[in-house]
Amino acid sequence: MKIGILGLGTVGGGVVNVLRKNSNSIERRTGVKIQMPHAAVKSVNEPRICDDGDINITEDAFEVVNNPEIDVVLELIGGTTIAKELVIAAINNNKHVITANKALIATHGNELLALAKEKNVHLLFEAAVAGGIPILKSLEQGLSANKIELVAGIINGTGNFILSEMKEKGRDFADVLAEAQALGYAEADPTFDIEGIDAAHKLCILAAIAFGTELQFDKVYTKGISEVTAEDIKYATELGYTIKHLGIAKRSGDAIEMRVHPTLIANKQLIANVNGVMNAVLVKSNALGTSLYYGAGAGDEATASAVIADLIDIINNQKSDHILGWKAQEKPEVLDSDLIESEFYLRLLVSDKRGVLAEITQIFSQNNVSIESLVQKQVDGNNNAHIAVITNKIHTQDIRAVKLAIEACEFNQASVKIIHIESLD
Repeated sequence: MKIGILGLGTVGGGVVNVLRKNSNSIERRTGVKIQMPHAAVKSVNEPRICDDGDINITEDAFEVVNNPEIDVVLELIGGTTIAKELVIAAINNNKHVITANKALIATHGNELLALAKEKNVHLLFEAAVAGGIPILKSLEQGLSANKIELVAGIINGTGNFILSEMKEKGRDFADVLAEAQALGYAEADPTFDIEGIDAAHKLCILAAIAFGTELQFDKVYTKGISEVTAEDIKYATELGYTIKHLGIAKRSGDAIEMRVHPTLIANKQLIANVNGVMNAVLVKSNALGTSLYYGAGAGDEATASAVIADLIDIINNQKSDHILGWKAQEKPEVLDSDLIESEFYLRLLVSDKRGVLAEITQIFSQNNVSIESLVQKQVDGNNNAHIAVITNKIHTQDIRAVKLAIEACEFNQASVKIIHIESLD
């Protein structure tokens, strides 16, 4: 089998290295020798992490997708413009395509998968979610006898690194973000990571496979971690929780929820202890129960592992397209974020005056919200106090009503912070 590689950066270079290192094992398992005759790069003179001496290198990616000798195209350049054009061209040339491009699949996957079906070729994307963790194959194959009830994951390593450092070392968000950029975990423009867009792309794909629906990226409720403060980390810890940035897809009656946001998780739960740049995805299914999938969510050889696993699926002719888009067996509505039920954490900054706490509890009561626990501390010389509150399970629209009511009071000194609490037992 001859493969053409679009991009020899971190992932593409990792693919070359892993194929060279493990070629004998892969050939023994599949009975097929994989060759890499052609690759496209941005600049032929740029340094690379792999040995490309026997690969025909070009700066014109269309030379690769139009090469009649190529059986499979690996799209590893990212983005949703030229990458989409190249994938369409490859499929129209009757070539199988493997991509690690979560943005491309999340936003254009329905169209591209339909085209692949029409041309009777594979479009596979295991590496698009959680790097080297084989979560898509686990949902699609290993758990195929199960009805999936919930998928919840730490699926962005940059965000997890930032929150881990904030908790373990008491550091501020901006300080840790700067270090993440210096270490190469975050881009110069970190918006996709810290505002949840990257995780939303991945959650959209997870939900489509878990629930057998079309890809619906535009319906994922998305909130990032840029507003999480050291105070939130501290109070969550005192209340027995860890703050993680989770992607959550779950059944809710006849509908499904798709949301990405900071989340308080009880410290005893396994996923609360996944730290640094690692990823983890928890799955609840009706036969197996709860299972957890953990590993490196990025990196050259970790992501290459997932790309090559898709390549081996193509060699073994294992179809992976029957669970998405045109053959979706279920078409549940996506629940509006106002109707999602959850426990909540709220942090208030209020005047530390007699009667304020009674007024606050009255507002909660008037909105039928129960306070499960509360921490109050004086924090500055202006006679202001932080109050951290844990509520009972209520609709999001009800807690937003509480927020608005408190912010309208004279005693309130800042915007009320709201963070979801999720029980994954």
